[in-house]
Amino acid sequence: MTVQNADRDAIRHGKITEKPLRERPSFPTWALKLTMAVTGLIFGLFVLGHMVGNLKIFMPLHANGVAPIDDYGAFLRTMGEPLFPYSSILWIIRIVLLVALALHIYGAFALKARSSRSRGKFRRTNLMGGWQSTATRWMLVTGVILLLFLLFHLLDLTFGQVVASDEFVHGAVRNNLLATFAPSRWWVALVYIIANLALLLHLTHGIYLAVSDLGWLGKRGHAIMVILAYILPAIVVLGNIIMPLAIMLGWVPGFTR
Repeated sequence: MTVQNADRDAIRHGKITEKPLRERPSFPTWALKLTMAVTGLIFGLFVLGHMVGNLKIFMPLHANGVAPIDDYGAFLRTMGEPLFPYSSILWIIRIVLLVALALHIYGAFALKARSSRSRGKFRRTNLMGGWQSTATRWMLVTGVILLLFLLFHLLDLTFGQVVASDEFVHGAVRNNLLATFAPSRWWVALVYIIANLALLLHLTHGIYLAVSDLGWLGKRGHAIMVILAYILPAIVVLGNIIMPLAIMLGWVPGFTR
């Protein structure tokens, strides 16, 4: 054990020590948890906005034949003009998300390592069960699934490489979605569905922890917690799953494939 005003004879015989039980970490645990909470909420807001934008695929074409989702894609690249150069705001958002992703991954593995060292050979038992306990056990696994899916998604619908459809055209958002989720590419829809089920587990527990760690809600805020941690993720995941299924089944307005 560590003591103050120690008996020098006891120290000399190795019975006690003045050294700390463990080295002070370079980043305190509370800072890592705060980083995880903030970056997690950034991702939560992003996937919500991303889902709303993607649902424009269901809107009918304009009289001039332009799809509303293509207008949305053009807006992402032109927002801020003429004050900011073309696509500059979009790249700022991408860089912020990339930095947040790096911090989130570092925080996750750092906290996992500290937790394992603290428990030693012991493991948590008699968990209360239910959705949150299941999500807790699978948090790292779902995080890895989402990271792999992010790479897949970027190759598929941003860069048009490797896993993308042969009909991919940069900037043609609607046609790229229709091509990648064509019935012959059913496996792509399956990848998106599995990833979104992982997102549901990861997002519900992540938002629950983020709101708790930030201290935003007390006992009186339990109803708001339910909305933030369960209902919103369910809406996001449902919206993301409906899109590939609807395209495969030909339910998109103006779909002639």
